[in-house]
Amino acid sequence: MFSVCLLLFGEQIPSFSRSFCTKPISKPIIYTHRSGRQVKARMKKLEEKMAELGENFKSKHELKTPKGTQDFGPEQMAVREKVVGIITETFKRHGAVTIDTPVFELRKVLMGKYGEEGSKLVYNLDDQDGELCSMRYDLTVPFARYLAANKIEKIKRYQIAKVYRRDQPVMTKGRFREFYQCDFDIAGPGELMMQEAECLKIADEVISKLELGEFEIRINHRLLLEAIFEASSIPSNLFKTVSSSIDKLDKIAWADVREELINEKGLNELMADSIGKFVCIGEEHPDWDNSSLFDWFCSDNLSASEEVQKSIIKAIDELKLLFNYAILFGCKDSRIVFSPSLARGLDYYTGIIYEVVMKDLSFNNTQQKNNDESTNNNLSKNVEDNKKQKKKNKNSSKKDEEENEKEESSGNIGSVAAGGRYDKLVGMFLNLGEKSGKKIRDVPCVGISFGIERLFAIMEMKMKNEKSCAVRTSPTQVYVASVKSGGNNQKDGEKINKPNILFERMKICAKLWAAGIRAETSYKGNPKLLEQIQFCENESSQIPWLLIVGEDELASNSVKLRCVATREETLISLDNLVNVLNEKLSMQQK
Repeated sequence: MFSVCLLLFGEQIPSFSRSFCTKPISKPIIYTHRSGRQVKARMKKLEEKMAELGENFKSKHELKTPKGTQDFGPEQMAVREKVVGIITETFKRHGAVTIDTPVFELRKVLMGKYGEEGSKLVYNLDDQDGELCSMRYDLTVPFARYLAANKIEKIKRYQIAKVYRRDQPVMTKGRFREFYQCDFDIAGPGELMMQEAECLKIADEVISKLELGEFEIRINHRLLLEAIFEASSIPSNLFKTVSSSIDKLDKIAWADVREELINEKGLNELMADSIGKFVCIGEEHPDWDNSSLFDWFCSDNLSASEEVQKSIIKAIDELKLLFNYAILFGCKDSRIVFSPSLARGLDYYTGIIYEVVMKDLSFNNTQQKNNDESTNNNLSKNVEDNKKQKKKNKNSSKKDEEENEKEESSGNIGSVAAGGRYDKLVGMFLNLGEKSGKKIRDVPCVGISFGIERLFAIMEMKMKNEKSCAVRTSPTQVYVASVKSGGNNQKDGEKINKPNILFERMKICAKLWAAGIRAETSYKGNPKLLEQIQFCENESSQIPWLLIVGEDELASNSVKLRCVATREETLISLDNLVNVLNEKLSMQQK
């Protein structure tokens, strides 16, 4: 007879199923002073329960990530680091500082900021001691809250962090439920359209540097949208909901949008046709350039009131000014496109809005379609599973599924960056926190956000299609190797006269690390030289330099430096090792 204390948590008994307890246990169940016979009897019952579950038990423990999320291996992370590095360097080059905000916010901070469609996609958390919280949907609203809370009126900031959306994932198009956003924002007053022009320049620099192919920056003005809505006799209270339909024109045809406006949004046919005349003018006249579109909107044949016409002219003048400033900053004229149908983010955007869309990818799309097995990246491995889940998802409407299917089957990757001016958002939080009822002035802001997952999806597809483009995952610059010794350095009763090669490798690594050189060595005490050379030549490693430590070399206080690519070897003094390596590495970077 013996006493035991068996503490059951349902998921911490290694010998048993994790899921034999189907309901969560809020408190531990403690059994004390049980005999060995009683313990064995209880364990037998648990084993029987596990046996009853059988195959169902196994299926419940399928090791996969939740829908809309993914793991990233070394090769993928190498690509991600390259993309994020280019974006970060661009932000810093333009003088931005970085901040961070919580991954979840108070629900009242987020609600009402993302429009009719966006609010449905916010992840809500359970009540936490009286606080209703939600996962952040983007980085813009938390940034505005940060400015208001800290009474900041001027800052140029960037932030790279994860956001969460209850969206229907399209893995091949870089649409996820958990993903990174890279935001650049300018808060504070400035010359009209100058800050917007810098945001366009940042977009131009980033996408050009990534070398993904041709792209265009589509631009519109909220003031223009409001004016043409008024010219079409659309009530102001329908502005946001109608805009959300208009914004789908890059995915579905005008006929489908028109049907939605009439059957779901409450417009009559006259209103729908009138708004269609404005937002579809670019598609009806594909040969028109920006100047032609500007002239058409400023013409007298729009049947608009004098007040509406003034608003249209004001918006067009500001767009012209923005285009001129962007060109002065170095943007290509051909990449800046006036898009009257662009209508997103209007729940907090107050002026200029823009998005970056890929036109032609720089790699061969035909080759990719004919060779899906070899060119599809890890983002697409769960597509079939996603399609099945869409049909099962009760919260997803049939129309949403159809739109997603169209997007999946099309070659359109969607926008890879978007932004605009939001002058009222910070003021909303300032007035929310002011108890005296005194109205506080707004903090004007403008910014741009890059969809890192979509950029990564394109980058990975490009690298898969380029035969000579192997992804190097190792950051190591120098590998410290040794020649395999034929026997032990010491015999019984004999003093050590020969150097211990393992110790010497470790000391050389320490010397290189202290000098800021990225180095590593084998964890084996006496590895084969061929294995070490092959490790450096591996496609994923691609370590450029190899140091060979041997007894003969150490006897002369030197090591062999081998260029892995050319296999040339040079004998170098240990005293001058760091200087030689720094010179070689700096030449290699050039």
